[in-house]
Amino acid sequence: MTALAAPARSTNPEGQRHQSLALTYYRLMLMMLVFAGVTLLIVGRLVFLQLSTDRGSGGAAANPLLPPRGDIVDRNGVPLARTIDAWTIALQPRKLIGDPDQLAMELAELMPERSAAAYRAMLTSGKSFIYLKRRAMPELVAAANALGEPAIVFDREPERLYPQTMLASHVLGFTNIDGKGAAGMERALDQTLSRPDTRGEPVALAIDVRVQQAIEYELGAAMAKFSAIGAAGVVMDIKTGEVLAMTSLPEFNPNVPGQGSMEARFNRATLGVYELGSTFKPFTVAMAMDAGIVKSFGQMYECPRGLKAGRFTITDTHPFGRRCSVAEIMQESSNIGTAQIAAQIGAERQREFLRKMHFLEPISIELGERGRTLTPGSNWGEIATMTVGYGHGIAVTPLHLASGYATLFNGGLWRPATLLKRDHDHPVPEGSRVFTEETSYRMRALLRMVVTNGTGKKADAPGYRIGGKTGTAEKISGGRYTHGAVVTTFAGVFPMDEPRYVVIVMLDEPKGTKETFGFHTAGWNVAPVVSKVVGRIGPLLGVAPDERRDAALGEVLPYIQTEKAR
Repeated sequence: MTALAAPARSTNPEGQRHQSLALTYYRLMLMMLVFAGVTLLIVGRLVFLQLSTDRGSGGAAANPLLPPRGDIVDRNGVPLARTIDAWTIALQPRKLIGDPDQLAMELAELMPERSAAAYRAMLTSGKSFIYLKRRAMPELVAAANALGEPAIVFDREPERLYPQTMLASHVLGFTNIDGKGAAGMERALDQTLSRPDTRGEPVALAIDVRVQQAIEYELGAAMAKFSAIGAAGVVMDIKTGEVLAMTSLPEFNPNVPGQGSMEARFNRATLGVYELGSTFKPFTVAMAMDAGIVKSFGQMYECPRGLKAGRFTITDTHPFGRRCSVAEIMQESSNIGTAQIAAQIGAERQREFLRKMHFLEPISIELGERGRTLTPGSNWGEIATMTVGYGHGIAVTPLHLASGYATLFNGGLWRPATLLKRDHDHPVPEGSRVFTEETSYRMRALLRMVVTNGTGKKADAPGYRIGGKTGTAEKISGGRYTHGAVVTTFAGVFPMDEPRYVVIVMLDEPKGTKETFGFHTAGWNVAPVVSKVVGRIGPLLGVAPDERRDAALGEVLPYIQTEKAR
């Protein structure tokens, strides 16, 4: 029997090569299919997590898609507000795989603002998402990531940052949780800062951070020294109306505005209205000069120890008890003398001057926080005219006062105050005339004399030729003026021989000290602040001290009697 032979294996090399290529191709396709499947699985899982994660069920709600927002800088380009890409650290408790007790202790060590018990409660809450830290530092992010817990997640989101913290906080304001301006210039410039075509170009404010820091520091020190409940300050360029510094104390941190009290967020410089007392007297004298009533600083008025006005008696802190000149009325801040000058002006002309100075309406400024002026209204008769003449019976903001002094000493032109830097996009307005140039010039010597020889001596700073006026106004309590609670103000201008800047400082309810012999009047507590502020900001603003220059005091001093002559 013949045996069957096994089929012979092909010895064709070409066939073997084709078989090998087919096997390789099959294996490659299989690997690609597996890879594509895994990729689809991962992408699907990510999409599911994104759609199913409830980010609002945890701590502070936030919108991770805040719109881009333009920067704000000071007049020299120093950043005041900017949007940054910040780190956030959050928890997804449902993904916890580690020991909650151990992880809670580790989180409390990294972020001690909460206790380990609080972190454990978060970890075991069953919630899908809880914020742990917004605007976290990179070092903290790295340390939290090193814990290796999948329930700790990290993300980047836009945050509004105020790098100067509390400096000029009432000027800048803050944004709300949706990234919109909620107060200050953030609100005033909201549309500009949010426009796509302007996001690359920062908005320049008139504020100078160096000047701002100086007035905040000196005013804050005075507020603490005299135990005042609040304070306000303004530095303004009298030619342009630019506000180089504006502060309200107490202040807040715009990075965390919710932590500030309502009192701290209240802007005393533009929203608060106050009777600013004798700082109004220069306006009254200037009105009378323009009206042809006061023709000389030597013009005389009866200055008794008391002046009857209806059922009231007007008195002076430093009574003359004799006839006195206009120069002496200003030197000793006489209510009696100023009241008589105001009565000669009359209610109608007084109102018209105040209207042209925009004192009868909210202050002209970009901010939304603007107080409503309080006036005698329908009761604006002779007595009201007399009291308004020396700063009682009318309440305005400190910024009103700054704008008024700028008007009085820049040649007599009113211009609106502005927090925007004057440039080709924001040119200096022409202004509207309030006082004549002659009156504006002659008032320089009168207010310089108040500092060299009158109630404002402590405001002087050698070489800076400061002029100005003190103001101490009693506050109303229970419907009556009370001597115990006062608002003290100093309105200063320098250099008075060629005026360039206005400095306003105000303290709300300052207390007397042993150093002031118990007195709480403006000459003791706010006048020294102006001296210190001008001494610091003068060189920054290009005003060099010069002992050889001064206002024309020879026009005023001959009309002041010496103590011996009295």
